[in-house]
Amino acid sequence: MELTILMPCLNEAETVAICVHKARNFLKRSGIQGEVLVADNGSSDGSAELAQEAGARVERIAKKGYGNALIGGLNSACGRFVIMADADDSYDFSRLEAFVDCLRAGNTLVIGHRFRGSILPGAMPFLHRYLGNPLLSFVGRLFFSSGIGDFHCGLRGVNRVAALQLGLKEQGMEFASEMIVKATLAGWRIAEVPTVLQPAGRTRVPHLRSWRDGWRHLRFLLMMSPRWLMLYPGLFMVGLGVAAELVIYRGPVIIAGVGFDVHTMLYAAGATILGIQLILFSVLARSVGVLKKLLPMTQRLSRFFHIFSLERGILLGLSLCIFGLGLAIYSVENWAHTGHSALNPAIVMRVAIPSVTMMLAGAEIVFTSFLLEFIDIRIADVVEE
Repeated sequence: MELTILMPCLNEAETVAICVHKARNFLKRSGIQGEVLVADNGSSDGSAELAQEAGARVERIAKKGYGNALIGGLNSACGRFVIMADADDSYDFSRLEAFVDCLRAGNTLVIGHRFRGSILPGAMPFLHRYLGNPLLSFVGRLFFSSGIGDFHCGLRGVNRVAALQLGLKEQGMEFASEMIVKATLAGWRIAEVPTVLQPAGRTRVPHLRSWRDGWRHLRFLLMMSPRWLMLYPGLFMVGLGVAAELVIYRGPVIIAGVGFDVHTMLYAAGATILGIQLILFSVLARSVGVLKKLLPMTQRLSRFFHIFSLERGILLGLSLCIFGLGLAIYSVENWAHTGHSALNPAIVMRVAIPSVTMMLAGAEIVFTSFLLEFIDIRIADVVEE
């Protein structure tokens, strides 16, 4: 069987039969050997029975959630290709030719693009159209170097065998982001098709919750990109913090009549420490992601672990600690030379703050090195970046 048209369904009695009829008519008109599969996610309004009467095969998915329904449907599907969309009549199942052609041409994933196609009046809330979807799609493109313009279009086609190998796990609406992110990381060939979004045919309240589900999408994107969540902010904070400490070390700095002294230096030291923690956390997060097979082992990470060893990490950390301790001893000696009298904090803190910064940073590197040795992901397969 070449094609399965998959519809996740939860209480869509008003529209599911219409969608099934359109899908079956498409299969008949195009001469494609296929099936219409409704993944019913616990409907209580007779949707499953209506879909079955309309000619669909119904698979009941007990575990609630949009992602669970689609994962269950993918597992149950018989077609080589699977084209999926909601059973609310917001997408036209009678016009799937472009998706089938793209899949036959060798694309592993085909995504609808509503912004290049058409969004009919009333089909998408203002907040989703001009803020939520554009913003989250931009974040997805930025974090994962993806060219996909519409991350959350519900109409998409996929090679079933390849999709089952992605390890899709997200249970809710964020499944839409998960599929694109993991397909991009896996190096899939992905195509986009201009798509028309029309107002849903139902009268009930939509399952989608704008802020809750928007956050779930953003959370997933952040969790899948330790670089943007922790590494890049950490590098920025370390660069800014160290630069500020070095400048103020020589004495107060006056900019546009505003003075920056040891108080600023203390905050800069805090930024440096936090930045180092974020950098180390990003390496740990990436390592755990590889270990759990959520993220691929990239060439850059493989090179890092080729160079890294517990002993080198300890040596680097201890070197920083020793250098910081040396500055502390230098401060104590200066204090001793004054006969242990009261010292000017503005002078003493210029040495004490960098001293504490380096000792804390060194200790963090030492203990993180032990954690990385515990994780030890160097045997993971390397993928192209």
